[in-house]
Amino acid sequence: MANYLLDTDTLIHFFRRKFAILEKIDAVGQENCYVSEISVAELLYGAYYSNQKEKHVSEAALITEEFNLIPISEVLTIYAIERARLRKAGTPVGSNDVFIAATALRFDLVLVSGNTKEMSRINGINLEDWTKPEHNEFIP
Repeated sequence: MANYLLDTDTLIHFFRRKFAILEKIDAVGQENCYVSEISVAELLYGAYYSNQKEKHVSEAALITEEFNLIPISEVLTIYAIERARLRKAGTPVGSNDVFIAATALRFDLVLVSGNTKEMSRINGINLEDWTKPEHNEFIP
């Protein structure tokens, strides 16, 4: 069975109960799903920017309690190499996205993201978009 890194957009769909993300997580096994510290930081940023700060802060806390959390310290070199490559090629990807993708690469995880346009530019990335029926059998 594969292991998955859930991107921030997938976690937001999870909280909003969209695209049957909860059902897909249950199907692959929650124990096989991981989250980058960067995604937690993005969720917390969104919480503090939002008018519903307490609700969203508790959602971010739930992620850290319910999923396997991966620190970014082991992906720094992969991040730097890939971000430099993309910038030199004239196809830059945002820093946080490169950190998340580097985490997937380092730990050999399938990256689950709806941001396929940018994430697909990452060398060697294994990418699934669970908002699409071809990757999520629970979407009608």
